[in-house]
Amino acid sequence: MRFMSAPDVEAREFAVAFHHFMNWAHQVAADGEDRSEVSALVVDFLGANGARHSVVTRDLAAFEHVNLQTALNAWSAAAGRTVDVHGIAMPPHYGGLSLQQLISADALPPVRLSAPALTDLPNGPGSTLGCLRLAVMLVTDQRGRYVIMIQGPGEHLPQLQVEVAGLPTADAQQVLAELDTLRSALNVYRGHLLDVSLNPMGGVVLTFAPPPDLARDDVVLPDAVLARVERHALGVAAHRQALLDVGQHLKRGLLLYGPPGTGKTHTTRYLLGQMTDYTRLVVTGRALVAIGAVADLARALLPAAIVLEDVDLVAEDRSMGPSSSPVLFELLDAMDGAAPDADLLFLLTTNRADLLEPALAARPGRVDVAVEIAVPDAPARERLLTLYGRDVPLALTAQETATAIERTEGTTASFLKELIRRAVLEALHEKAARLETGRLEAGDGGPAVSAVTGAHLARALDDLLDSAQGVTRTLLGVGVNPEDLPAGGALSAGPVPARQRIMARGMVIRRYHG
Repeated sequence: MRFMSAPDVEAREFAVAFHHFMNWAHQVAADGEDRSEVSALVVDFLGANGARHSVVTRDLAAFEHVNLQTALNAWSAAAGRTVDVHGIAMPPHYGGLSLQQLISADALPPVRLSAPALTDLPNGPGSTLGCLRLAVMLVTDQRGRYVIMIQGPGEHLPQLQVEVAGLPTADAQQVLAELDTLRSALNVYRGHLLDVSLNPMGGVVLTFAPPPDLARDDVVLPDAVLARVERHALGVAAHRQALLDVGQHLKRGLLLYGPPGTGKTHTTRYLLGQMTDYTRLVVTGRALVAIGAVADLARALLPAAIVLEDVDLVAEDRSMGPSSSPVLFELLDAMDGAAPDADLLFLLTTNRADLLEPALAARPGRVDVAVEIAVPDAPARERLLTLYGRDVPLALTAQETATAIERTEGTTASFLKELIRRAVLEALHEKAARLETGRLEAGDGGPAVSAVTGAHLARALDDLLDSAQGVTRTLLGVGVNPEDLPAGGALSAGPVPARQRIMARGMVIRRYHG
């Protein structure tokens, strides 16, 4: 037989006393004495009959918060309906609160009534909407008296939650259905350009982006290539009804592939700027793992376009869906899941078409057209220099231009853009040096850069083609054979084959003396 020490006896007596105290506290709450003011408000409004009905809960994605508030504002203003909104204040770091807790007054955290707290969320490219964070709405309409509780996403609740109490289950579901209909009809994302990212908890975040201001002349591709891209991406929208009338599908997939830096993203931005009546979702980086949720959203906002950039980077990563499939397979399933008559474009870009090709071939019909965005030829390089130099006071002779075009054989659009920037820097450095040596007085010389000459361009090109700049050229896509990149697209830590190819093309043989 074990004898308890005095501390053990005291601990047991305290535990028993505390247990009795908690039972008493719960009983007091149940008997209505000293009830929480929030609980008292809800229970008194519902009355005895309303409090007997089940609470019906709907969970929504966090990005739907602004759409829910938009729907609630319209729904609350309906004729014959009165809505009284009360905020709920709760100490930080407490767990979530449920409407069932308020009705039963059981296990309630310390809550108080307050003015409704609002989260200011974007509802357009340049506007915001105050959205309820934690509030109860006391509603009276033809259904009777009932309560809607809104709880926005937060530390303890990653999703948005809507609860309805005081109505038979079918009527509560009808209220939620009405809000769903309004969320869809008034969806603030429809017709906009949206960047898709992930929050720290893995939830989808949508950010309004300004539409690209790119004209067709800003896209330097061979005419046949650009026409093919436009016909597949934009032509369907122009002939939507005619295609449907003859039984042709609208859903389509377009793959842009080629070495890094050749203009795949630039071409994509041009297309996005033209598709002004589409909801456009741009998915990059780790957000690609949420392709299932993004595709569901796009299908709800037709016509829509989903841009998946550098899809090879996560081709073998696992998605966040219940099956946890590789992202590429999840993407193919999402493409297959859209109805044929859905005006939905999947636009993929990749530096590693060889990684995607086997999977695409095994599941035909997802991607209809694959277009190579290749390294620019001589006429394209001349157009690119003109394009990137249009705001620069270029002062090049015809011979200087021709020599620069010849020396940049095998380079990319990214390389040429960087070349112009460095030529401007050369001109600025030269002017600063003249000021230091007294050959030019401060305030003289007009604009900061009055002219970018052949000599400035030559020095910039010499620097970029220097043997010490091999990695820089690789980062600009020069000499990179995508098939030499390891799976996932990362640059190899070993020898850089691109440098060897650059040297083989004779890019550093001829010196340009301007």
